[in-house]
Amino acid sequence: MKALFYTREFPPYVYGGAGVHVEYLADELSKLIDIDVRCFGDQDSKQSNLTVKGFPFENPIFDNADDKLKAVFKTLSTGLYMNADAIDADIVHCHTWYTHFAGIIAKLCYGIPLVITTHSLEPLRPWKREQLGRGYDASSWIEKTAIEMADALIAVSEETKEDVLKHFNVDEKKVQVIYNGINLQQYITTLETDTLDEYKIDKTKPYVLFVGRITRQKGIIHLVNAIKYIDSETQIVLCAGAPDTKEIGLEMEEAVNEVQKTRKNVIWIDKMVTKKEIIQLYSHADVFCCPSIYEPFGIINIEAMACDTAVVASAVGGIKEVVVDGETGILVPVEQQKTAPFEPVDPDKFAKDLANGVNKLISNPALKNKMARNGRKRVEEYFDWISIAKQTKDLYESLTKKK
Repeated sequence: MKALFYTREFPPYVYGGAGVHVEYLADELSKLIDIDVRCFGDQDSKQSNLTVKGFPFENPIFDNADDKLKAVFKTLSTGLYMNADAIDADIVHCHTWYTHFAGIIAKLCYGIPLVITTHSLEPLRPWKREQLGRGYDASSWIEKTAIEMADALIAVSEETKEDVLKHFNVDEKKVQVIYNGINLQQYITTLETDTLDEYKIDKTKPYVLFVGRITRQKGIIHLVNAIKYIDSETQIVLCAGAPDTKEIGLEMEEAVNEVQKTRKNVIWIDKMVTKKEIIQLYSHADVFCCPSIYEPFGIINIEAMACDTAVVASAVGGIKEVVVDGETGILVPVEQQKTAPFEPVDPDKFAKDLANGVNKLISNPALKNKMARNGRKRVEEYFDWISIAKQTKDLYESLTKKK
């Protein structure tokens, strides 16, 4: 069997959880079947059963297009490029809306079953209009069309499955829940500290860590607003880059600058760091904080848990299936607006509750350490890529048998 992956992100160009997912799933699946990865970029490699080829995203023909529409036009263009090479795969498997158009073309023109992993859903990300303008209507239409014509859908959590069934016209039998996973040999506690030294993190003081993109979805502004309520001896390490828009990037910069006027232990690493660096940051953090307002799964939480770090996270989406409240971390309830953009009804209360969770663990080392141990155990039991690859292969086989 051979599966064709369509993905925007693939190493060395990975900036989010979907890219991490595709990287590790492709690697593990390639031990079972042939995998052909077509992605955005200039990649060109072949190792055993895994072939990777990048396709251009930047196209000068769109230089004069509206700034907010360029990304959509370039995405559609790349989707066509991805289908130009002959396809001999048995399955095409798409990841994120950026590749859905490519998947639609592959299914229609090459007659192969289409599988889509729903890492996130456009109806639940209304803030993307800030980034795409009317292009958000196009991305939403592309996603809806692809999802409703797919032969199978993989939801990364039970709640994501419910969201798919609520927002799209699909047969429930086509939707299967397969969690994200993690490489348990790679994500493990390390004693190395050179990354802490590089970013001037005081190894004698506790710190709370955030990892993620600067986007409304990840809720980083709420954590920044919570800093004033976090114990003054606790360092705040914000590993945050790749802002969705210039505006939210500026908002983040202004918020951090303001808090740094009265607090010197706020460290902002405004770039995407390497795996080696992030594993060090996870390993030595006392608490990992995930303040997302929308999170279908939240792979960053299992990365932190794998590195023996207790988690404080918002009780939204798939996070509730990953973090066990009171056992592997603290889930912070958040009353959200019922309509877009789904922000907290009371942002200051949410910020205080995040801070209270962090302070509770920092002040109780025994509880913090117990949750850290439980977190690693939970990851080992439920989020191993070997099992996830097997489930995915079984899904592929169920579709190819129907042909």
